[in-house]
Amino acid sequence: MYFLFSVLGIGGVICLVAAIIPAIVLMRYIYKKDAIEKEPTNLLLKLVGFGVLSALIAMVLETVGEMILYGFVPEDLPVYPVFYAFLVVATAEEGMKFLLMKKATWKHPAFDFKFDAIVYAVFCSLGFAGFENIFYVFEYGLSTAVIRAFISVPGHMAFAVIMGYFYGVAKQFEQMGDRKACRKYLWTAFISSSLLHGFFDACLMLESIASIIIFFIFIVVFYIIIFMLIKREANNDHIIINTDTENMNLQKVQQERMDKNGSAPMTFHQINQVYSNPDLLNPYDLTNDPK
Repeated sequence: MYFLFSVLGIGGVICLVAAIIPAIVLMRYIYKKDAIEKEPTNLLLKLVGFGVLSALIAMVLETVGEMILYGFVPEDLPVYPVFYAFLVVATAEEGMKFLLMKKATWKHPAFDFKFDAIVYAVFCSLGFAGFENIFYVFEYGLSTAVIRAFISVPGHMAFAVIMGYFYGVAKQFEQMGDRKACRKYLWTAFISSSLLHGFFDACLMLESIASIIIFFIFIVVFYIIIFMLIKREANNDHIIINTDTENMNLQKVQQERMDKNGSAPMTFHQINQVYSNPDLLNPYDLTNDPK
């Protein structure tokens, strides 16, 4: 801490803290939602580090991409910001986050529940967002930290939730041996997050009154949907890799929910139904348990 104060000064340390707190708060929120089995701390820290690395690589890719795009689309054209947002920024940033997240988690033994995929995507994305935020706050001041705390940083988390949702579905299909469906949902994870990120950035880059109005309507609706999706996926979390340890963890959580809500826990038959059916959205509503 003394080193930070001596290098950055009080103002610099305040800017640094203001830049990273939004990402830390959202990481803690997602971490607490992972109720059945917490992810290893070293893996989560690795994902945050990979998020930082993805930001550095994306900077290089965006510089190269901008040069290539300028050769095809003149910068003075009104549509240039749209092409730049979708084809350069969103593709580079979401692409690098996705690739590094997959490298760290796809074959990791801790990846055994569906909600894990959302946790992984969010931690990687918020590592990216926190690191990016430091540059913006130091360049433009504390007022930027406040604005980005409610818009840009949650935006990165929201894109990650969509990516993580489809990433988890892909993992389910891989475990079922359906490689075609697995590849389909891996691509869906990357493309869907990139399209949403591109739309987010394009609205801001166009800088028209109409685009700003559309932007604020979009983020309000989008963030509501994202937090509803997080709540649903956390409450309906289920096994991807079926082992005795996971069954014991799931039964423990279900017993806690039964004690709290008065509802019956899942039986092993119901657990197996969830494991064999990746499209089952609410496994805790299963009622037909054959004797």
